[in-house]
This record gives sequence, C-alpha cells and structure tokens, in this order.
Amino acid sequence: MILRFLTMAMAVFLLSAPGETRAESPIFSARDGIALGGYDVVAFFEQQRAIAGDQDHALMWKGVVWHFVSAQNQSRFEANPRAYAPVFGGYCAYAMSQGYLAPGDPQLWLVEEGQLYLLNNSSVHRVWQQERGDLLVQAQGHWPAVLRD
Repeated sequence: MILRFLTMAMAVFLLSAPGETRAESPIFSARDGIALGGYDVVAFFEQQRAIAGDQDHALMWKGVVWHFVSAQNQSRFEANPRAYAPVFGGYCAYAMSQGYLAPGDPQLWLVEEGQLYLLNNSSVHRVWQQERGDLLVQAQGHWPAVLRD
C-alpha cells in the first residue's frame, strides 16, 4: 500500500510542470475536454459577464481546453491562469458543499473576493448567495477528496 502511494506520488511529481505540486494541480470539470462549456473564464472578471469563447483563441491548461473571446483575454489567462480558474474545478460550489459533484453552469456564477464560483441551478445560486460563508467552509472540506469518491 505504501509502495503504491509512493509510486503514484512520484508519477504525479514527474508529470507536473517545474515548480508545481499536486496541491497546485486542480482537476477541472470539462465536458468534451473543454472547460466551462467553452465560456471565457477571463470575461467573468474583466467584462463581468458570461461570454462564450472562440476556438480560435484557445489553449490547453491542466489537461483541458480553455476558450477566450480575444487574444487579449487569452494572454491574461496565460500570464496567471490561477487568478482566473474557477474554484472547485468549475463544479457546482453548492454541490461541493454537500459532498458531491454536479456540473457548474457558466450562466450561474459569482465572483467573490477575487474567486469565480459556478453553481448548477438558480435555486442553489440563491442559497449560495445567502449562506456563502458556511457553505464555502463545507465545500472546502470536501475538495478535492470528493473527486476520488
């Protein structure tokens, strides 16, 4: 068991980019390999709205393809992807607080304290807004272990 763990840990270390650790390598929800259903993650921060990206402005990061509306947004992401990447890998933040995975909907989102959260439906979007503090603590307790369940 210990040998298996050490072998897996070494493989993760060797496959990581220089300077990265496993804790810095989140796993993102990506239908058909495309993060956020093709929406531009930078637009949530810079334009304060959900905008579908263009495959002409795309790049691979952390094993998924990210689309952007412009070369400028793509450059911003490339300069600091962790500043724009959604919390909890783009999965629904409310579902994460309850200990399960559900896809996040790019049309139901919030940027709070510089972090992007996706929600799954309008009901949980309202609940998240009202009870964010407690739910965030619960969600953090489940992430990323819920990926292995």
